[in-house]
Amino acid sequence: MLASPDSHPTKEAAINRIRVGAAAFAAAAVMFVLYPALRPWRDESTAAGALAAMSAGTWVPAHTFAMIGFILLPLGLLALARAVAGTRSGRIAGTAFVISAVGAGLVLPYYGAEAFGLHAIAVQAAANPQLDLLAMADQVRFDPVAISTFGVGLLALGAGAALAAGAVWRSGRLPKLSGVPFALGFLLFLPQFFAPAAVRIGHGVLVGAGLLWLATALWRTTPTR
Repeated sequence: MLASPDSHPTKEAAINRIRVGAAAFAAAAVMFVLYPALRPWRDESTAAGALAAMSAGTWVPAHTFAMIGFILLPLGLLALARAVAGTRSGRIAGTAFVISAVGAGLVLPYYGAEAFGLHAIAVQAAANPQLDLLAMADQVRFDPVAISTFGVGLLALGAGAALAAGAVWRSGRLPKLSGVPFALGFLLFLPQFFAPAAVRIGHGVLVGAGLLWLATALWRTTPTR
């Protein structure tokens, strides 16, 4: 049976769906800026520094902001795929969405362990000084499965962002450069963990700026039928 014309999404509905994704990008930008900005920075190679950082009241909220950002990211990329559908970069954008969704799924458990697990351990260590906080934190952070899935997830996010930037460049529907800072931010997500606090905060600003630029470009996009 043939579908009625009313069964197909209208142009207005398509625009609204893309703008929801653009809003998801904008919200993710705020989350990724707040994450390093609010994270307590101490020398976590020492017991005192690790205790001060992980037991702080901002430890859990800061990491939760990052988790929200990773959840919102694929929603924005899905909107990007819709915006460039029908162009030569449509499949690339779809692949970017899939890879990034998998990457986000792989990094979220690690962030959960960081946010809630390490905070709980630190609270217990504060009440019981005999506990070896550094040893317990290393067991959480450097578990072979945990660290492997986390690393693979971050690499997948970088690859997905690079593909998304390529899709933006080739689509002809968005400014060519609007995906470049976004891709650069996620390609640097893994290396920035080895940088000092100031660099990590700057990286959060880079990711946020890249997401906001892409969100603005998406918001202004008018899809074809």
